[in-house]
Amino acid sequence: MYKEIQTERLLIRPINLGDKNFIYSLVNTNGWLKYIGDRNIKNIADAENYIQKILANKNYYYNVFEIKDTKESIGIITFLNRDSQEFPDIGFALLPQFEKKGYTFEASKKYLAELISLNQYKKIIGITVPENYHSIKLLQRLGLEFESNFKKDNEILLLYSITI
Repeated sequence: MYKEIQTERLLIRPINLGDKNFIYSLVNTNGWLKYIGDRNIKNIADAENYIQKILANKNYYYNVFEIKDTKESIGIITFLNRDSQEFPDIGFALLPQFEKKGYTFEASKKYLAELISLNQYKKIIGITVPENYHSIKLLQRLGLEFESNFKKDNEILLLYSITI
């Protein structure tokens, strides 16, 4: 779902090509590389190509959230309809300097509420690696419950879900 959404402190908006510097920074953070994986984005041109691929995929929605007052982009919320999953997957990532301030929960809670209000989905899932304790905690705070482990590309992943 692409839609502009506001919270008390944040603006959530669709990703665009102007986000290339932000995306370059985000996907090269230690947390992204450790828990999400290397997307091989080594320069700004790679980041722009990455965004173009996202925008061209009608099943992927990347939304940037920024601080309202400063317009500084600090994180993303993704909503992916993956071929390998029956239900759509919500995800999130944040620049490390903005962690532990409640921004990701604030943005994700509002975005998830908007998704639920559409009445289009029976279930929404969240997938993470077992070592990503912050992601697990956030998924649980959002109301998603552990459903199962599954294996993908020789990696064990955890699947959380919320039935709507």
